[in-house]
Amino acid sequence: MVRDGFYYAIGLGAVAGVLWWLAMPVVLVVLPIVLAAFFLWFFRDPNRAIPQMPGQIVSPGDGLVTEAEWIETTSGSRLRLSIFLNVFDVHVNRSPVSGTVKVVEFRPGEFLNAMKPESVLHNEQTLVVIDAGDYDVSFKQIAGLLARRIVCNVKVGDRVERGQRVGLIKFGSRVDVLLPAEAELKVKTGMRVRGGSSVLAVIAQTDSEPTGSTAVVA
Repeated sequence: MVRDGFYYAIGLGAVAGVLWWLAMPVVLVVLPIVLAAFFLWFFRDPNRAIPQMPGQIVSPGDGLVTEAEWIETTSGSRLRLSIFLNVFDVHVNRSPVSGTVKVVEFRPGEFLNAMKPESVLHNEQTLVVIDAGDYDVSFKQIAGLLARRIVCNVKVGDRVERGQRVGLIKFGSRVDVLLPAEAELKVKTGMRVRGGSSVLAVIAQTDSEPTGSTAVVA
């Protein structure tokens, strides 16, 4: 459970207590209690089995893969995946790879519907770039129509592990992942993925690297 859920629930519980003390109609007392229960559920943070095979890139969030396309960047061709998180998805974000954080860049912006392609350009967002050794993997936390706050808990220089919790987007939102050109895609549009446990792509490894596959729960 993300602690924000407790804050919302305690506040709404206090509202319900005041309404009950004032002898307000039952429906008015029950409403904040229902909302408190929703926030406790929304801010859930379940453990996930983190894949451990070398070269695997996992999803930074739960949701629906809505786009998978090649784009051109200053560093060459990259494969971009867009994942839409609706209000019913887990909104805790996880690192797609192990490595060192080299960029954390927050950009204020609008709150367009995250399903719209232009949201990646105009919406409030945080870009995180992770140096995985032989390649970089980037992901963006993008605010949506309902999302009004992005939480990013990492900073430049931090060491992160694949599947590690790195932040949160409150309510409906979107995450984009920028993959190296050599990545072998393992998902397609229309698929649902789970943060930290669904493998989005694999980077081919050398024969000298370990091939263990035991998953770690985190």
